[in-house]
Amino acid sequence: MITGIEVAPSILNADFADLRSEVAKVATADWLHLDIMDGHFVPNLSFGPAVAKALRAHSDLPFEAHLMVANPEVYIEPFKEAGVARVLVHPEGTIHLHRLVQQIKESGLEAGVALNPATPLSAIDLLLPDLDMVLLMTVNPGFGGQSLIRSVLPKIRQLRQKLTTAGLHCRIGVDGGINQTTAAEVIAAGADFLVAGTHIFRNNEDPAQVIAALKQLGTAKLAD
Repeated sequence: MITGIEVAPSILNADFADLRSEVAKVATADWLHLDIMDGHFVPNLSFGPAVAKALRAHSDLPFEAHLMVANPEVYIEPFKEAGVARVLVHPEGTIHLHRLVQQIKESGLEAGVALNPATPLSAIDLLLPDLDMVLLMTVNPGFGGQSLIRSVLPKIRQLRQKLTTAGLHCRIGVDGGINQTTAAEVIAAGADFLVAGTHIFRNNEDPAQVIAALKQLGTAKLAD
């Protein structure tokens, strides 16, 4: 049974000149979110398995790799070897999504699918029983600091209904434009996993306090 809100800071918005210290600041989070971009699937480049491996020795958090890349199949084993615990892929990045999810699971990793704002939930209907997470993008992927697209909120509610009806315990993650206000909105819609970058690393507040405030939103919802 899934309980509580989990928070995953995205280091895409951290200070890349001092990633080790930046990761230490978010030790109270639940996961560390690694946005992997190849300049093809999205118009930006970030980093690869070598950075994940370098950070692995400096954090007790589980890592998840969000593969915004073409041909994600070739990255599964390198990220497993780097110490990642969960891999998130996009349907548009592969020809055989079901086979890719199987590959992730057979590698001993948790599997998730990320859906862009315009990608329908029907793209993963047959896969839901195999997924540990569905990550709903509330911005178009590729850059940090964007504003949440509120037209995705009904999509969160629809996915929550699908999972409840099927009796599936799959996390609903939301990624993009998350702050204290929008987090409350997506949690009310049914999300239970928040990916936040700018709000945690670039708002001139203690990241640990920001993380605690986001988690408190979930506690408040349970109390309603």
